[in-house]
Amino acid sequence: MSRATEPLKRTPLFEIHCRLGARMVAFGGWEMPVQYAGILEEHRAVRERAGVFDVSHMGEIEITGPGALEAVQNLTPNDASRLSVGEVQYSALTTPEGTFVDDITVYKFAADRYWLTVNASNIEKDYAWIRKHVPSGVEVRNISDGMALIALQGPRTQEILEKLTSIDLGALRYFRFVEGQVISIDCCVSRTGYTGEDGFEIYILPQYAATLWNALLEAGAPVGLQPCGLGARDTLRLEAKMALYGQDIDDRHTVLEADLGWIVKLEKGEFIGREALVRQKTAGISRKLVGFEMCGRGIARPHYAIAKDSQPIGEVTSGGPAPSLGKNIGLGYVAVQYAAIGTEFDIVIRDQPVAARVVRTPFYKRVR
Repeated sequence: MSRATEPLKRTPLFEIHCRLGARMVAFGGWEMPVQYAGILEEHRAVRERAGVFDVSHMGEIEITGPGALEAVQNLTPNDASRLSVGEVQYSALTTPEGTFVDDITVYKFAADRYWLTVNASNIEKDYAWIRKHVPSGVEVRNISDGMALIALQGPRTQEILEKLTSIDLGALRYFRFVEGQVISIDCCVSRTGYTGEDGFEIYILPQYAATLWNALLEAGAPVGLQPCGLGARDTLRLEAKMALYGQDIDDRHTVLEADLGWIVKLEKGEFIGREALVRQKTAGISRKLVGFEMCGRGIARPHYAIAKDSQPIGEVTSGGPAPSLGKNIGLGYVAVQYAAIGTEFDIVIRDQPVAARVVRTPFYKRVR
């Protein structure tokens, strides 16, 4: 049965989303809320106050055993040996060609226990890939069905969550996590997110997800906490230049081309894709993912052509309004000679060239 004919999956919060009036859409095989009050209002809530997202569609894969670290090191280009217990690392699963199976976060729970948080649409593919590439003695479990995930994002999230937990959130630094209790329910709290804001992601058993969601909304009401959907999640992550698998990164572009060379640690030793990335780094990349802003009127959308002097030089991968900046922005792959900051080119919108200019990214960066 193809994915197109499979029934959409629902998170433990589906009924709540419907009661809150969310508009539901199909996304990565799931029926998810795209917006409640409106994308712009939800976007501003996260930048100015706080927003809460149901991201239970994301997947979690656990790798355990005496060879767990070596398995993670072989699967990913970043150096997981640098992680201490309680630390999180952004990384990827790479193909032998140095392209993406997926982008992931790696959680270290113990010397012999790691979690990989993966994209919803890639859970089964990633699980099969990991199982294929780990040695005997290393156990791999897809624990996605037994986990719900709620993301609390925005500058006022700490004061909201502090009402519900005795965890010392002030001591929890960025890209760290801790196991503890929120509203007396066991969970894992990480200071991570996908919006460019401060915030927390809370992993919890599915049967407690609704209780936690409602408690967060009640605790956050005095500061204007807003339930947020996929629409605001996309505008927020684009402003922060956080790559979206399937658009900005995929199995056709290498990690170096995606401007994510900072997660490639060639000195750590062998990993899947290392040889290809060494060759590409030595020869130099021929294309690169860049950020641009529109100079003319128009909104760039995925797959629009990028042209210079009427000749194609690349393709848009993401684009749209940046509510925090009051302009239209985008990401796209261009031939590397057009990747320098300030380079001007055209985005071809309905056969009409509209001027755009390469700019420094991230487009938006919060003040810490």
